[in-house]
Amino acid sequence: MPVVLAVPALLGLGFLVLPLAGLLIRTPWSSLPQRLTAPGVLEALRLSLVTATAATLLCLLLGVPLAWLLARTTFPGRRLVRALVTVPLVLPPVVGGVALLLVFGRRGLIGGWLDETFGITLPFTTTGVVLAEAFVAMPFLVIAVEGALRGADARYEEAAATLGAGRWTAFRRVTLPLVAPGIAAGAVLCWARALGEFGATITFAGNFPGRTQTMPLAVYLALEQDLEAAIVLSLVLLVVSVAILASLRDRWITSP
Repeated sequence: MPVVLAVPALLGLGFLVLPLAGLLIRTPWSSLPQRLTAPGVLEALRLSLVTATAATLLCLLLGVPLAWLLARTTFPGRRLVRALVTVPLVLPPVVGGVALLLVFGRRGLIGGWLDETFGITLPFTTTGVVLAEAFVAMPFLVIAVEGALRGADARYEEAAATLGAGRWTAFRRVTLPLVAPGIAAGAVLCWARALGEFGATITFAGNFPGRTQTMPLAVYLALEQDLEAAIVLSLVLLVVSVAILASLRDRWITSP
């Protein structure tokens, strides 16, 4: 590798790795077991895992058909739709939380109707956490699945159609198996993004222990009171994220 590329590559690697190394170095290992079993830590971790998984399932349910629509069909305004789908990637999460409040709040466009008709309140609930995480994480899934669909050979679907398979059968029996690695990769990225979501969650769902306080919110609260507690919570998030990404990446993503 040329030096002109090796030097910035190593600097980039150091820029990404050194903060993680600093976290490991500053971790209070001697008091780690006591801090991990402190009140609220396990509850925040459980809530984070549950809500991130639920948000990922919601993204799969809605995002895979959306990715198929963008990749396999042509309609007026498709570029605008694709741009709107990717807006949460660049939108500040706090702004996303405000937008969710304006739509799903008690006086929101949909939230008011849900409250009056069914008595359903979404803000400041666990369901609100799932919605906030899904809002910021779904673009990762859609982009990954759309890329996989564009890279898949459409001739297999055409062959299935010539053999009498309907659109749904071809999608279920041919298309999904073809793009399964892309779906898995998108789901992993989506789950990891949902696990680390902070801004939209605290704005739309609040920070209530046991109900909406996920691990990132617990880190933020601990940072104001106890730095070592914040470090321990951050370490837990780091370990969970790395373990999930490492285990699933080797299983589902094939390296070139």
